[in-house]
Amino acid sequence: MRRKHIPQRICVVCREPRQKRELVRVVRTPAGDVQIDLTGKKAGRGAYLCRAQSCWELAFKKRSLEHALQTQIGAEDKAALVEFGKTMPESSKVKDTAAVTLDEPGAGDAV
Repeated sequence: MRRKHIPQRICVVCREPRQKRELVRVVRTPAGDVQIDLTGKKAGRGAYLCRAQSCWELAFKKRSLEHALQTQIGAEDKAALVEFGKTMPESSKVKDTAAVTLDEPGAGDAV
């Protein structure tokens, strides 16, 4: 049986590839507004951010969100995005721990 394709996207701040549903899409609408797109279906240019406060804070500090959306974010839109970012957990980073099998010779040895 064939496994279903899971779309991957990259956070514009930390550059971590994740499943699309784990990220929050921010969209620049054709009217020029910048909004949160929780459905992922709004028309316009989109950018993805992790669900971590650190990524949301850095998105404005480093202007990576403005760069990805190719626009200046207005004060009103920025305030709404900052408030949304404050609702995110402190960190959503998943520690990547590779499982080491100790059955193989030299699997746990330091190089």
